[in-house]
This record gives sequence, structure tokens and C-alpha cells, in this order.
Amino acid sequence: MSASLPMFLSPIPFTARRSLSLATGKEGQTFARYRGRRYERVCPPLYAVAEPPLDKKQRRRQIMQSEKFNRRGFASTKEEAQGLMVGEFSSDLLKELRESAYVLERDGLTVLLAKAYGFCWGVERAVALAYEARRQFPNQRIWITNEIIHNPKVNTRLKEMGILFVSEHVDEKGLPHKDLSGIEPTDVVILPAFGATLEEMNYLDQLGCQIVDTTCPWVSKVWNALDKHQRARCTSIIHGKWNHEETIATASFAETYLIVRDMAEAEYVCDYILHGGDKAAFLTKFRYAMSKDFDPDRDLDAVGIANQTTMMKNETAAIGKLFEKTMMRKFGTTELSKHFVAFNTICDATQERQDAMLELVENELDLILVVGGFNSSNTSHLVEIAHHRSIPVYHVDSAERIGPGNRIEYRDVDGQIRQAEQWLPQVGKHGANVRLGITSGASTPDRYVEECLDRVFLIHALAQGQLAS
Repeated sequence: MSASLPMFLSPIPFTARRSLSLATGKEGQTFARYRGRRYERVCPPLYAVAEPPLDKKQRRRQIMQSEKFNRRGFASTKEEAQGLMVGEFSSDLLKELRESAYVLERDGLTVLLAKAYGFCWGVERAVALAYEARRQFPNQRIWITNEIIHNPKVNTRLKEMGILFVSEHVDEKGLPHKDLSGIEPTDVVILPAFGATLEEMNYLDQLGCQIVDTTCPWVSKVWNALDKHQRARCTSIIHGKWNHEETIATASFAETYLIVRDMAEAEYVCDYILHGGDKAAFLTKFRYAMSKDFDPDRDLDAVGIANQTTMMKNETAAIGKLFEKTMMRKFGTTELSKHFVAFNTICDATQERQDAMLELVENELDLILVVGGFNSSNTSHLVEIAHHRSIPVYHVDSAERIGPGNRIEYRDVDGQIRQAEQWLPQVGKHGANVRLGITSGASTPDRYVEECLDRVFLIHALAQGQLAS
């Protein structure tokens, strides 16, 4: 093609494709359109105006506008699905706790419940859509591209309902790889609350299967922030874990991105922005956490902040402030808006649960029990809050981890699975009631918290009986 031709133009013969508008590649020459049975005379050569390729935002919206893409649910099965969820996931015990100012005393054991805990709206919506889909398509195969949420018992329940989980293997880098080859055009596919990558959405859309999108609206809000970064010609700095499902999906919608896990990595990047450094070492450090062909000398000239919605809100805010100050130091206050943009993408539910945990640890507590999936990022951050206050904390993903006897299997703050004997004290720190704080991650139904408390009450009752005898 001639170098003088406009972008996205390609040559075609004069007589080709009667429905196309035609244009020459030289400025000032006329267009030719097919009129009736003849073309108007113009000077050759002629070129067809090709459509520019869709950017990631446009392609995502195009997929979402498909007749086979559903993110609103199914009115005909909604009521039945809600009834099932209430029966399977609600708890009379936690209702009693809420109605008694989040404190319950029973036989020398005082339980203090965090004032925001458990199922968030986005998670509840995702599970409800999966239940609705199962009833809407009773005779079709239904797949889900990942765990619907990070809760093993909820995912097991979906398997019991006949929902198939796409097989996945994790490579030596820690990246998951999914096998979508078993999905047929007549199948239904559920996208989980964490979202799906653009590549997965493209594949399923082109396959022509029915898609049910349960992506949390807060995750979608982060994707919208990335669109704004792109318009501002900024690199997206994503505060998150590069191998977490949500961050993998989020990164797929960014044109240029860098993922930082914590403040230490953010400080490393900001130091490079200000002072330069070893480019090879930088690329090695972030080799799994950056976009293709990322160049720190080129791509850190302007940045925008986004986050994995389940990260610690205070750390995300601090990282945003650090990058803002860094760009201000490098370019000055008058040029800051050209080099830094930020939008609030911190999830309300994550923030509320962390705030409630911060309030809970202000109480005089002997220990804290946190209930939630071991691979749940938001749950692990609740554990960190208790650990930083030096309060004994035990993270379990189900009641089956508690017992038999006064024994518990739990995940510690470093992610290791451990066992402890005599974990539940028989008396409190000062000879009074044992004071147990309890909370749960955003993917944990109330019923599962009740099951854990039932076992705690049983252990305590048995211990009190032994003391009495």
C-alpha cells in the first residue's frame, strides 16, 4: 500500500463490491458510490474504506450486546432460585446475633460478630444467577469457567446441581490455563463473579453459546477505569496479585499495564520512575505482571491507578498517593494531570468488612475465628488485620476443620495449613468468659458461619462439663 494512503484503507478493483463506499487515497479526490447499475466516474485507483479494528472496550461491549449474553438474570426462575438460597444459606443463629447488638453469651462463652461480614451483594447476585440459570436451562449442559466464588462448599453445591467446571491446570509460573474445548455451541456458560478474560469472552461469543455473566459490578467498574486510562494514554498500574483470577481478567482489558502486589513493589516502581535503574532487573522482577512488550523507560511516563477489588483499601489508597507524589516530583504540579489519573475503584463491600474488622479488634478478645475460602483474597486480608493486632486468629473454610475435640485445622496469615490443639481456651484472659470474635469473607453464606459456631459451642460445653466434673 502506498505510504500516502490513509490508515485502514485497502485497494480494491473498481468493479468490486457494489455496496461499498469507495475513496481514492489522495486528498481532495472524490468518492464514488454505486448508483443504480453504474458507478460514477472517478480517477483510479480506488480504495475501500475498511473498518478500524475494535479496541478492547468496544469488543467487550459488542459481546455484551449479543442476544446470547445475559447479565440480568431470568425473571421466570428468579423467585424459585431465591427461595432455594434462603433455605440453604440463611442462619437463625446469626439473625439472633444481629438482633442482640452483634453479641451473644452462652454458657460462659461470649461471641462478638463483626457488624459487616459474609455474603456481599455482588457474590449473592453471582450465586443467584447461577441458580436461576440451572432452572432456566434444565436440559442443557451448563459450564462455569472458574469457581463461581471463592467458597468450596458453594462450588460443591453447584456441582451437585449438575453444573460443569471447566478443567484447568496451573503452569510452573503459577498461571492458570483453561480448557474450553469441551464446550459446545448449544451449551450454557456462566462467567464467575471475578469476571472472565477478553480472550475467553471472544471465544465463547464466536462459538455461539449462551453466556450468563455473573461478574461483580464492582469488578466491571475497575474495567471502566481502565478504559479511561486508555483514553488518557496512561499505563494502568493495577494493585493486585498477578495470578489471581480477577486480576488476570482485569489485565486482559488493559492495553498497557503493570501489576504491583504491595507497597514495596510500588516503591520499587516509583524509584525507577524518578531515578531510572537496571531495566533488565525491572523486567525480570515483573515478568509475569506486565503487558506484552512493556518498557519501563517508555510506559511509566503517565500512569493511572486501578485495583483488584479485594485488596486492602488502605494500601490501595496509599499506593495511589505514592504514584501521585512521584509524578508530581518528576513533572511538577502544573503537569500532573497529564501524567497521573485516579478513579475510586475500591469495592464498598470489601471496605465495609475491613472497617468492621478494624472495629471488632478494638474489643477485648481472646481469639478470632475467620470463616471463608482459603483462596479468598478478601478473607485473607481480614486475617491480616487480626494478626497485626496480635490477636490469635484462626482461618477456616468450613466447620469440618473444627474438631474432633478441641482441635482445629486452619490457614495461618502466611498461607500455611496448620493444626492446633486446645485452641479454644476454657476461660478468658482474666478468668471471665471466653470472648470470641467472629467474621466471614464476602463469599461465605451465613449458614456456614453458624455451622462453625455450633462446633465451637459444643467444644466449649464439653470443656465446661469436664471442668465441673
